[in-house]
This record gives sequence, C-alpha cells and structure tokens, in this order.
Amino acid sequence: MTAYSLDHVTMAFGGRRRKVTALESLTLHIGEHERWGIVGESGSGKTSLLKILAGLIRPTSGVVHFLGRDLDHANREAMASLRASVQMVFQDPRSSLNPRMRISEIISEPLRSPLLKGRVDVPTNPETRVSEVLDAVGLPPDAATRFPHEFSGGQRQRIALARALAPRPRILLADEPVSSLDVSVRAHVLNLLNSLVDSMGLTLIMVTHDLAVVRHTCDHVGVLQQGILVESGKVLEVMNHPKQEYTQELLNAVPRIKESG
Repeated sequence: MTAYSLDHVTMAFGGRRRKVTALESLTLHIGEHERWGIVGESGSGKTSLLKILAGLIRPTSGVVHFLGRDLDHANREAMASLRASVQMVFQDPRSSLNPRMRISEIISEPLRSPLLKGRVDVPTNPETRVSEVLDAVGLPPDAATRFPHEFSGGQRQRIALARALAPRPRILLADEPVSSLDVSVRAHVLNLLNSLVDSMGLTLIMVTHDLAVVRHTCDHVGVLQQGILVESGKVLEVMNHPKQEYTQELLNAVPRIKESG
C-alpha cells in the first residue's frame, strides 16, 4: 500500500500582492515501510512538505492521498485517522520536551489524545507502555521519574523518540532529528532510529539538509530546490549518479558521520 501519494501539490502563502510559493507542482509517492529522506537547503520547502504530510496544513492545489484516502475531501473521521497514525520527532529536544513534566508524563501524553479512541492497537496501560518504549530506546526504568534537564542531548532525543512511538504510529516524521546533537552521538541516535523503524515496521520520512544523514538512514531520497522536487529515487542511485547539478553540490558538501562505540 502507498503511505502517501502527492500529485502536483503546490503550497503558496500570502496574498495577491506578495505571494511566496513554498512547493510547486510536487509529485511524490511514498510506499508503506519505506524510509525517505527529503533534502534541501533552508527555504527549499522541506518544512511545508512535512506539515502537509502531518495533516497540519492543506496545499493550495494538488491532491494528497494518505493510505488511499483523498485528504482534500476527507471528513473529520479521516483526518483524525491521519493524525492518530502519524507521529513526529522534532529537531531540538530541549524545546520539544516540557521541562516541568516528568519523563513518564511526557511519553504517556500522546496516549491521552481523543484521536486515539477506538483504535484497538493503542496501549491501554500508560505505565506499561512507558516502560516498553524506554526499554526500546535504551533508557533505564528509573528515567520515567526524572526530568528532561537531567539527561544529555542524545538521551533527550531518545525520550522524544519514545514519546513518538508510544501510541504505536504507522508513520514517523522526523524534522532534522540529529542536527542539534554533537557529532559524536549522531550515529548512535541514527542507528537506534534505523533499528526501531525496522523492528516496528514503520514508514519513515525525514527532512534534513544533510545527505550524510540520509545515506545512513534512508533507502529513498527526494531533493528539493526552491520548492521544486528536482530529483528522487533510491539513495544509492541518486548519490552515485546524480542527474542535477544541485544534487551534486549537496553531495560535495557531505561530511562523514562519525561512528563511535
């Protein structure tokens, strides 16, 4: 099944006098269980695309299908199904985790969403689920009683990942998930992400400016330049045989992700 199908999607902001086109006639098809990296410089349209995939905004024109449903004509039930099946990991865990909440509260918060009512696969025991996902991301049980400031940046991003996984989503959206982390811990977090996506059968869509992260994590890549999808395909094919000069420029800037023990 196709997780997302976007056909000639355009996203424009502003009015007649000043209009900014964030995405222009974008066509992209993402299958279930695939791992996609969407790359491009700042202002290329990555964030707008992510918001459309999350159901937070609707495009100005074009058609978006989610798991076979046309979102342009979706009723409230269909939109609720989208938002219940999709979770996001944000760029900076320092700002995405509430500093006044204990880790157990942070992770279990999505389980209280009314969007999850009626879903048979949603955990019904928050304490048990918190323990499960903490273990899955490699954190000890006593982490549940502590606060975000007691953890390192890499550990906080593991907590953010645990929160996203708690309601058992089908699709994981990641917004520059390692860009705020030290180089020495990036590979740890990306390896964990790879393992969890595989073991839980998730679809992963990650936006980043870093092709090294895509190479490490994804099997497909889409290259955005000023709102236009200039190239897409399997990661190794695009990276070994780029068709666009812009893609080659991004490749020339690729650093190596440090593998550490």
